[in-house]
Amino acid sequence: MFRSEYADVPPVDLPSHEAVLGRAAEFGDTPALIDGTDGTTLTYDQVDRFHRRVAAALAEAGVRKGDVLALHSPNTVAFPTAFYAATRAGASVTTVHPLATPDEFAKQLGDSRARWIVTVSPLLETARRAAELAGGVQEIFVCDSAPGHRSLIDMLASTAPEPHIDIDPAEDVAALPYSSGTTGIPKGVMLTHRQIATNLAQLEPAMPAKPGDRILAVLPFFHIYGLTALMNAPLRQGATVVVLPRCDLETFLAAVQNHRITDLFVAPPIVLALAKHPLVAEYDLSSLRHVVSAAAPLDARLAEACSRRLNLPPVGQAYGMTELSPGTHVVPLDAMREAPPGTVGRLIAGTEMRIVSLDDPDKDLGVGEDGEILIRGPQVMKGYLGRPDATAAMIDTDGWLHTGDVGHVDADGWLFVVDRVKELIKYKGFQVAPAELEALLLTHPGIADAAVIGVQDDNGNEVPRAYVVRQPTATELSEGEVMMYVAERVAPYKRVRQVTFIDGVPRAASGKILRRQLRGHA
Repeated sequence: MFRSEYADVPPVDLPSHEAVLGRAAEFGDTPALIDGTDGTTLTYDQVDRFHRRVAAALAEAGVRKGDVLALHSPNTVAFPTAFYAATRAGASVTTVHPLATPDEFAKQLGDSRARWIVTVSPLLETARRAAELAGGVQEIFVCDSAPGHRSLIDMLASTAPEPHIDIDPAEDVAALPYSSGTTGIPKGVMLTHRQIATNLAQLEPAMPAKPGDRILAVLPFFHIYGLTALMNAPLRQGATVVVLPRCDLETFLAAVQNHRITDLFVAPPIVLALAKHPLVAEYDLSSLRHVVSAAAPLDARLAEACSRRLNLPPVGQAYGMTELSPGTHVVPLDAMREAPPGTVGRLIAGTEMRIVSLDDPDKDLGVGEDGEILIRGPQVMKGYLGRPDATAAMIDTDGWLHTGDVGHVDADGWLFVVDRVKELIKYKGFQVAPAELEALLLTHPGIADAAVIGVQDDNGNEVPRAYVVRQPTATELSEGEVMMYVAERVAPYKRVRQVTFIDGVPRAASGKILRRQLRGHA
C-alpha cells in the first residue's frame, strides 16, 4: 500500500459553497471572475452577494432540498453564481455538456430526475426540447435574458429571504456530473459536499494559489476537472479566474497575453498546440509561471517540447477521475523541476493507493510493477446514482475504488499511468498500450494528431489501428510511411497494422479520446 507523504487532511464538513466562498469577505474587491473576451468583472464581494440573492429567488420559485438542477451552459462569469446559488438553496447540480443534443440532454434530465434547468439563451431551444422529451421539469431559467423565462440577472433584485438549509455535508449530494462515457453508458456520479470540500483541502498544499494569481478557465466548468481546478480551487484561495466562454487557439492565446495569466490548467490537446502551433510565437506569454495538464495521458516528450518553447519549468501533470472528486495525484508546483518526465504526480494529502496485478486482483504489486491503480480516501464518490451494482463493481467492500487505469510507482512515490485496462490491446497475448503508440505518432513531423484502438484483423487477432490527422503540409503522407515510422521504433508486437486518415480525432471536452466513436468508424 502506498500512502501520501503529506499530513492527513481532516474531513471538511462544510457545504461546498461555504468551503469555496467562506473567505469572500476577506478578498472583498479582488476580482474573482473576468470574462476573457469582453472584460466583464465580478469581485469576490459581488459573487458572494449575487449567489445569495439568486439562492433566495430559486427558493422562492420552489427549489427545495433534494431537488436536482441541471446547469446547461458554456463557461461564463454567471456559471459559478448559478452553481453556488443552487447548492445554497439545497439542490444538487447536474452539469450538462453545452453541446449535448436534446436527446442526450433529456436522458440526463430523466436519469437525474432534474426539476429545474439553468441555461443561456443560445442554448434555450435545446433545453426546451430536452425538457419536453424528459418531462418533470418545472421551470427553465436563463443566465442572460430570453422572453418568457426568468433570468438570473432579474433574480439579483429578489427581496425573498435567504434560504438557510440544513445540509449534511457527509450525505447530501452537491454535484452530480456524468462520467464521460468513453467506456460505457454515462452515469451520474454522486459527489457530496464533504467530498468536494475535502478534495479542495487535499489539493491545496500541492497546488497553492493566492490573490494576484490569474487562472485561465479554458476547460469547461461542466467537467469535474474544470469545476475543481478552474472554478472551486482558485476561488477558494482568492485567485482571479479569467473565463473563456468559447475557445479557439487565437482567443486562448490572446487571453493569456492580455490578462497576464500566471497559471494554466489544460488538457493534452492544448499542450500539443502550445508546443507545435506557429500562432504561439505571435503572442506574449511571458506572464506564465506554470502549465499543468490532466484529464488524459500526456507524452513526456511533448511536455518537454512545450516547456522548452515557453521557457517554463517542465509541464506538470495531475491525475484523478470524476468518481474521485476528482484529484488523487499531482506534480506539486514547487517540485516541477525535480519530477521525473512522464509522471502524473504524487499522492495528495489523505490518500492511499494500491497497485494490483491485472491477472490476480488480490495480489498487490511493488515499486516499478505495472498493475491496476486502486484509490482510497475521503474524495471517493458516494456512488453512481440509481446504480448500486455499478457502484459495487467500482468500489469494493474495503472502500478501494478500482480506477481501470494501469500504472506503476517509482521508488520516490511518483506515479506513471500506462493506459486504461479496457483500452489495452491484446495482440497475440501481448498487451499494447494505445497511449504509447499515440505519443510516438505525434513525434512524426507530418502528423497533427492521432488515436489508436484495437480492431480485429482477418485472422481474428486484435491489432492496433491508428487514426491519423495529417499536418496541412503533409498531404502526401501515406499509410505505409506511418506504419514504417512506428515499426522502426517499437517492438514487433506493438506495430501499427492498419492506418486510417481522418479530419479530426473525436475527443470529450476533457481532452480524452472517444474511442467508442472510432470503433464505430472502424
